[in-house]
Amino acid sequence: MILIVDDNQENIFSLRSLLVLNNFDVDSASSGEEALRKIILNNYSLVILDVQMPDMDGFEVADAITGYSKSRDIPIIFLSAVNTHKKFVTKGYRSGGIDYVTKPFDPDILLLKVKTFYRLSEQTQQLMALEKSLRDEIEWRKAAENLLEQKVAERTRELFRSNQRLEQSNKELQQFVYVASHDLQEPLRKIQTFINICLERYLDDRSKIQYYFEKIFSSTKRLRNLITDLLRYSIVNAEEVFVKTRLTTILEETIGDLEFPSYALQPVIEMDDLPEIEVMPSQIRQVFQNLISNSLKFRKPDVPCTIHIKAERIETRSVTSVPSSTGDWCRITFRDNGIGFKQEYADKIFEIFQRLNDRDQFEGTGIGLSIVHKVVERHEGLIVAYAQENSGATFVIVLPFRHSSNARISKEVEYSE
Repeated sequence: MILIVDDNQENIFSLRSLLVLNNFDVDSASSGEEALRKIILNNYSLVILDVQMPDMDGFEVADAITGYSKSRDIPIIFLSAVNTHKKFVTKGYRSGGIDYVTKPFDPDILLLKVKTFYRLSEQTQQLMALEKSLRDEIEWRKAAENLLEQKVAERTRELFRSNQRLEQSNKELQQFVYVASHDLQEPLRKIQTFINICLERYLDDRSKIQYYFEKIFSSTKRLRNLITDLLRYSIVNAEEVFVKTRLTTILEETIGDLEFPSYALQPVIEMDDLPEIEVMPSQIRQVFQNLISNSLKFRKPDVPCTIHIKAERIETRSVTSVPSSTGDWCRITFRDNGIGFKQEYADKIFEIFQRLNDRDQFEGTGIGLSIVHKVVERHEGLIVAYAQENSGATFVIVLPFRHSSNARISKEVEYSE
């Protein structure tokens, strides 16, 4: 569309007639202010602008047009019957005009100029539209490449985690093969041996038979505990949904369910009010149960077992992170006054079937802390142990308050006590 700007309606009529006859769409304005309003609202390919107008002359209108980002590239042809001096022509070009036509003008010459500048303007707009389209295409491709890189990186991380889980499963399988071939068979060998002794030597000696049957009972109990702990360890991988749960409730239920041995000195458990976070409740219950049982098991002789349990909100996923009221992580600390262990074994105690103490002195299968470690990992957390011999042990757990996605719900594997 072409915009004619002239305060003389006769000039507008004659120009409009010429252009319409040559198949141009034409709009008009009788003042500079009206022209600027229309340029804001419409798109024009050419402006034919009279120089001498009241209020705003053509030069001022041209300055305004070229100063506006939307219209700066619109070609302007000045028309003037009065301002024909060289200085006015020069001022017209400086104001942003591409041509300066003086009246009277040859209609055919003016029409050729209009056609030329109109075609160039249309081509310029097409090139600008193409350039914008290319820029948009480039940005889209960059965004697509970034998205692809993110997906590749995410897939790489998933494969890395899967590989880690596979390596861990292979390691656990090797350990299970060892325990199946050694630890599980050792009580069975004792059972078989003691039964043979009873049958072959002491069938008529009640006191001897009772002694060996006590040995048999002890071996079967140890075998049963080992199988039960293995089953507990295996169900940690059973998928379960994360539920927003108050940890104090789980801890109180766990303490209530524990059967404390009949000591002369009863244990003392001191605990903070633990927060509400997203967890797999049954698995966190195993964590609390195993940590408390571990402290009770490795207590000092003739010294009351004392367990301190506290929790605080922290800034980052680190056992040494600073406390923060708006942090996304929860740090839980279990501290006891038991026999402790050498700090150099702090990592080893979380390995399945690993024991730091003599089996005859302290009961256990060497699986409890492995279950704790595995559950904490499933919760995207971490656990660290600190200790000194004869100075107690401290276990620090860091868990997220929220999980980005819930695990799928599935039935837990049932096992018999």
